[in-house]
Amino acid sequence: MEAVRPPIKKINPTARTSVRLEKPQQVRMGPLLSETTLPLLIQATAGTDAVLWATEERSTIEQSLLQHGGILLRGFKVESLADFQRFIEAASGDLLKYTYRSTPRTEVTHNIYTSTEYPANQEIPLHNENSYSRHWPLKVFFFCEKNAEEGGRTPIADSYQVFERIPAAVRDRFIDKKVMYVRNYGGGADLPWQEVFQTQDQGEVERFCRGAGIDYEWRDNGRLRTRQVCQAVARHPKTGRMVWFNQAHLFHVSSLEPELRDAMLEVFAEEDLPRHALYGDGTPIETSALDEIRQVYRQTQVSFPWQEGDILMLDNMAVAHGRTPYRGERKIRVGMTEQIDGDQIEA
Repeated sequence: MEAVRPPIKKINPTARTSVRLEKPQQVRMGPLLSETTLPLLIQATAGTDAVLWATEERSTIEQSLLQHGGILLRGFKVESLADFQRFIEAASGDLLKYTYRSTPRTEVTHNIYTSTEYPANQEIPLHNENSYSRHWPLKVFFFCEKNAEEGGRTPIADSYQVFERIPAAVRDRFIDKKVMYVRNYGGGADLPWQEVFQTQDQGEVERFCRGAGIDYEWRDNGRLRTRQVCQAVARHPKTGRMVWFNQAHLFHVSSLEPELRDAMLEVFAEEDLPRHALYGDGTPIETSALDEIRQVYRQTQVSFPWQEGDILMLDNMAVAHGRTPYRGERKIRVGMTEQIDGDQIEA
């Protein structure tokens, strides 16, 4: 008896079964430090290209930076300063020039600079970049090309918290009066005006000053004195929150070590100091008020050791930064983006 065969199911040759391939996880995100969410750590898996990742994840970077104020990228493929430059451009756009300078820096490639070239044994107090001016970068990027043998950290602090923790009487006085920065260029005690303004032409300096609302006065031997009244606080243009945003505690003569301060005051009258800070109406700022501000910075700061290849992104209005003393060679490179006009944002 012949066996009965089951019917053969016809196969549609054009049918396809879709198979979803999960994209390999390129990064892990989480707090770097247990006691704070600043900075957010984005840890890459081996070989993740920083530039390609930033190109694909720019909106993620933007939202994370707004939420946390600072992002530490670790383990990404960044093999040169050119890679660092391209990463910044992919994450945030065109790099800014470092103009109206306050500290000595060297341009190492296109708008990528050395970190402040102060002696290794000196601490650089916490501050927001260019907050002594009415124009500043919204974002600042740091790249650890070579870590110091010892020290050389970049402490950071939440500028929202700084604003909230400064005693109300001190804060309100600064808000009401603002800050006047007085700078005297020349004489070898600070940066010459040629370096600050990046020109040899006095006419260019005058045009810059008029455009920036800086009072200027040419003195003997080609020296220059400037005065500018700037904000003490600012409202973040994206979050709408208030931040402490000035450098009175850096420019004021009380920021100097006692021996150096006494020596400077023996040589210079107060109005002739290389740099100084007053209230915006020209009255002296109380040292006690500045000491309270410095104490708040100390209370809010966090720090971590650099690893070579790290990139630290900061919202320059939301987070202040500084530098601890160090030993050995240290190469931290800096780039800045997204110019803010302080006169155009609500105070």
